[in-house]
Amino acid sequence: MLNIRKERTKEPKMKPDYSNLGFGRYFTDHMFLMNYNKDLGWYDPRIVPYAPLSLDPSCMVFHYAQEMFEGLKAYYTPDGKIQLFRPDKNAERMQNTNERLCIPQISKEDFIQAISETVMFDKDWIPKEIGTSLYIRPFIIATDPQLGVHPSKTYIFCIILSPVAAYYAEGINPVKIFIERDYVRAVKGGTGFAKVGGNYASSLKGQEKAEKYGYSQVLWLDGIERKYIDEVGAMNVFFVIGDEVVTPSLADGSILPGVTRASCIELLRSKGYKVTERKLSVEELYAAYDRGELKEAFGTGTAAVISPIGSLDDENKKAVINDGKIGPISQMLYDTLTGIQWGVIPDPFGWTRVIG
Repeated sequence: MLNIRKERTKEPKMKPDYSNLGFGRYFTDHMFLMNYNKDLGWYDPRIVPYAPLSLDPSCMVFHYAQEMFEGLKAYYTPDGKIQLFRPDKNAERMQNTNERLCIPQISKEDFIQAISETVMFDKDWIPKEIGTSLYIRPFIIATDPQLGVHPSKTYIFCIILSPVAAYYAEGINPVKIFIERDYVRAVKGGTGFAKVGGNYASSLKGQEKAEKYGYSQVLWLDGIERKYIDEVGAMNVFFVIGDEVVTPSLADGSILPGVTRASCIELLRSKGYKVTERKLSVEELYAAYDRGELKEAFGTGTAAVISPIGSLDDENKKAVINDGKIGPISQMLYDTLTGIQWGVIPDPFGWTRVIG
């Protein structure tokens, strides 16, 4: 168990307008920090006033991108409790990412404790408006002031908090997705399954291209054959084809194992839906659309929860899905997941963790 020292800020910030939060624009009064070196291991866990980090220009994170991050949320329930949603799954993914990036491990218990205590220290920043939450961003960066490609021997673990509303301006309204055929995001044997900044940096060119054409996000294809669907830039993706819900398989390691993705699969199967994790090509998807069997498409992720896809386009063909409207499965998933997260409906799965 961590012995976390705490320092309250002497200059608290003015709270933002909680009815106009956007996403990731405001940050709370405090942050969690913990350091690592090879002699002491992880040491000096502390919650301190939010402030810039002081890093040497030769810091290895700047040159070799040895870093990882996670994302989860805290919610106020109607009875005034504060809860997290499946933090154990974020802790598990954090450890898998650390293993891939040669970053020293943090125990799941310490990870969840650090998050819980940081959230409770800034609990007055958790918004209570419908559709809002406190976004939690834990991350680890390599801090050795040295050039040379090898794992760092020193690190900083940090947690920052941000009150947020919907990730997409469209909210729960369907978004337009562009199929990217020129660039790739991840390949088998790479870091697609890990939560690392490099995955997102490599997606920016495709995202810029999509936005130029008026789309919200990119649908990435596999990096080898350029034909099988991987994921949307900030989300995992699902398609309702006939009576089957299909999502790309994690087997190749090029897709992030999303917490919301796993929750949707469990929830759908508990309600009797047929859910299949397998390879799915764009050609198969368009063939299903031409037959009238592509009924819904939606993305899943911590930030957006459920984001219905109203149209799926590449430079050769456009598929308008469910007349550009949210479908019944997408709506059910959104209502159920957010209902559990905000504590307005029962949690039969034991996914939530009350921390205060």
